[in-house]
Amino acid sequence: MDLEKLKQKKNECRSWKNVLPWYNQLLKVFKIEKENLEVSYGDWFSIGKREDLSEEEFALVEETAKKLIPWRKGPFKIFGLEIDSEWQSNIKYNLIRPYFNLKDKVVADIGCNNGYYMFRMLEDKPKRLVGFDPSALTLHQFEFVNHFVKSDIIYEMLGVEHLEYYNHKFDFIFMLGVLYHRADPVGTLKSLAKGLNSKGEIIIDTFMIDGEQEICLTPNKRYSKIPNIYFIPTIPALKNWLSRAGFEDIEVIATTTTTSEEQRKTAWSFEQSLEDFLDPNDKNKTVEGYPAPKRVYMKAKKIQ
Repeated sequence: MDLEKLKQKKNECRSWKNVLPWYNQLLKVFKIEKENLEVSYGDWFSIGKREDLSEEEFALVEETAKKLIPWRKGPFKIFGLEIDSEWQSNIKYNLIRPYFNLKDKVVADIGCNNGYYMFRMLEDKPKRLVGFDPSALTLHQFEFVNHFVKSDIIYEMLGVEHLEYYNHKFDFIFMLGVLYHRADPVGTLKSLAKGLNSKGEIIIDTFMIDGEQEICLTPNKRYSKIPNIYFIPTIPALKNWLSRAGFEDIEVIATTTTTSEEQRKTAWSFEQSLEDFLDPNDKNKTVEGYPAPKRVYMKAKKIQ
């Protein structure tokens, strides 16, 4: 696989009719140059203060952020402008934070969206941070924030299937909320293993169903109104997948039930969110009648 040709092809998205307005808007905001801005790595990833900008500059920042709606991951605070994303991603990040140390490590975030988790990871001082996500919108959201952060994070418009062909391997890989979108979950986990250095580690999370058997739910057409959900395993089934893919020391970090505290409609998000995906008469079920979304978080190590 020639990744360089693929990257060049994907970068041509800047000229697509539906993408060009985002890119042109970024070119305007890129003219705002600020140095030594204050960064906060708290629940709201924050860069700069309101007083760092003139009225005209702040208006342009706000206009740009709104043109990049919907914001799924966050929240962000850009010069005091609060981008209240659909997902309160700080909840997930704070849950997994005690289980890794990224100092001086080469790290990948697969399905990185707009980079919220990677911006938070900067505090750990990793050697390198690389995000993989083929979405043009989230690339532009990332570049909007990173223009002011001025980090060395690399954003690749690539997917997990390209990981094993990348020009270097990783010490630690995060893949949060991706596995259920893959039609071949074991093959996807094998791709993670191939992208790791010896004894490299992963943290993943995915939808789960309760049960002690090594089985999974295969939704018909949609799950929680999402069309591309293929397999939702029990924890024993997921452990089996990880083992078959070449992982050991498999550890369950946590299981959670998704609530409206973590996922909800905001002025910065889609018109529908979790409350619209659940049965209005029974919040323990999706609108399709399946068990309501639960997640399992796991950590594992490559066998060799």
